[in-house]
Amino acid sequence: MSLVGKKVGEFKAQAYRQGEFIDVTDQDLLGHWSIIMFYPADFSFVCPTELQDLQEQYAKLQALGVEVYSVSTDTHFVHKAWHDNSDAVGTIEFTMIGDPSQHISRLFDVLDEDQGLAQRGTFILDPEGTVQAMEINADGIGRNASEYLDRIKAGQYVAAHPGEVCPAKWKEGEDTLTPGLDLVGKI
Repeated sequence: MSLVGKKVGEFKAQAYRQGEFIDVTDQDLLGHWSIIMFYPADFSFVCPTELQDLQEQYAKLQALGVEVYSVSTDTHFVHKAWHDNSDAVGTIEFTMIGDPSQHISRLFDVLDEDQGLAQRGTFILDPEGTVQAMEINADGIGRNASEYLDRIKAGQYVAAHPGEVCPAKWKEGEDTLTPGLDLVGKI
């Protein structure tokens, strides 16, 4: 079932961020664009490459007013240990949410019930906490965080320009479309 167009449910969790343990709730996702990136487990193989890649895009995402949250079913203590012991994960500045209760993974419908781990799900939320884009990959397929920049820019453009839509491969500054009878069958 797609979560696109739906608001995020309520949650409260503990997280690790830049040397501190913090509480994070669904309310923290409001007022700005957000990327929520689920991954299966700390101290694994594909996951650190994805988180490092996301960190490499973090400054550009923040410049667009986007906050980033990673989530796994590990605890915030495990996130800190991984951050302290991995060269790749040690660079991370964004919030790493622990979801040992699996509540958040269930809210986003990415929990692999058999394994008790989150799938590789990525969600882009608008400032109202509504899912605007989502992607779920198989466990062995890593993601490319640079692709999120264009999706965020398109989402922000459409939000600021009601009645316009962004075509495939749209880049900031390119032409958009205004759906209407004059375009039917002409694209």
